[in-house]
Amino acid sequence: MKCRHCNHPLEHVFLDLGFAPPSNAYLTADDLNAPESYFPLKLFVCDQCWLVQTEDYAQADELFNSDYAYFSSISQGWLDHAAHYVEQMRKRFELNAQSYVIEVASNDGYLLKNFVSAGVPCLGIEPTSSTAAVAEALGIPVLREFFGRDLAKHLASENKQADLIIGNNVFAHVPDINDFTAGLKDALKPGGIITLEFPHLLRLIEETQFDTVYHEHFSYLSMHTVSRIFEKAGLRIWDVEHLTTHGGSLRVYGCHTDDPRMTNTTVQELLEHEQNQGLQQLSTYQAFQARANRIKNDLLHYLIEQQRAGKTIAAYGAAAKGNTLLNYAGVKPDLLPYVCDAAPSKQGKYLPGSHIPILPPTALSERQPDLVLILPWNIAEEIITQHAYIREWGGRFVTVVPTLKFF
Repeated sequence: MKCRHCNHPLEHVFLDLGFAPPSNAYLTADDLNAPESYFPLKLFVCDQCWLVQTEDYAQADELFNSDYAYFSSISQGWLDHAAHYVEQMRKRFELNAQSYVIEVASNDGYLLKNFVSAGVPCLGIEPTSSTAAVAEALGIPVLREFFGRDLAKHLASENKQADLIIGNNVFAHVPDINDFTAGLKDALKPGGIITLEFPHLLRLIEETQFDTVYHEHFSYLSMHTVSRIFEKAGLRIWDVEHLTTHGGSLRVYGCHTDDPRMTNTTVQELLEHEQNQGLQQLSTYQAFQARANRIKNDLLHYLIEQQRAGKTIAAYGAAAKGNTLLNYAGVKPDLLPYVCDAAPSKQGKYLPGSHIPILPPTALSERQPDLVLILPWNIAEEIITQHAYIREWGGRFVTVVPTLKFF
């Protein structure tokens, strides 16, 4: 196995979570009687370019199919984030009716609908039919394809190069990251801007966010590695922002290498900070497994302890990160009988691997659990605010990453 960016042989394991089903492969009742596919969930780190990547095992179309169940619009916080981003970009880059915006992995139109409302022409690129159909119903043009260099060259041949290309939480999801980045260059107008948002590897390590590891995330990215990937494609990162989304993300601003705009000092400052924090030292990666194991063991101990004390427990958020955590810990319905989720596309189904049933949020008020384990800890505040009524019967919220925390 070789590095997907620099092709260097991979020897160093960063994290081994055993075998697990794809985290968004939710099951129907009929599926429970059929065999379930499991794949290795292991991360390697390249000691040349420091890209962290999953072990090779599957094609993207096995993960992002027509039944893909993640809809971005379910989270109000994410909708607010997208609306603020669009307003910020429109003002900063003076986008108007003569501009052209492309979003790669546009999902259900959660972001582009704001450009449509503002009269800015746009195009979504989204391979999953379930989410693309929702976007199209909002009046957003969508190409139901995977993005790469071939598609980008086709867009360029049709004079559809973009003034702004957006990629929110997609850069980590692409199996051929070099081809994808080359496509960004081909689809970008001279003088155009690329913005990519992705979880920051540094935050994953610092806060032991091992549950953000799943098969759909092919890469785990630092500023150092992304800068190298951009340079190889003839692009340059000229600015970067730190975001709180998804447990700590970066938003990088890219342009063509020969673009005259100056590179912001924040870029070099972040590169130096990553180096000082050990992101280019093998010892940083080799120490991570034990920390993930501690969280897994603490969760199991806690659930067993509460069950023996006669406490009732529910989970909230049928999220991919929850599936990683529960499957690695081996948690089944005997310890965690159900999980609630606001997404209609998930309700009535079962979590992959653990087979825990997914119920609507109304189950919380009906069953009045003593404890609610929040699996998508990155939106814990939003969930607590929406379901504060559990305190009426003495219920409490808890998260387990990076440590047990009660609310």
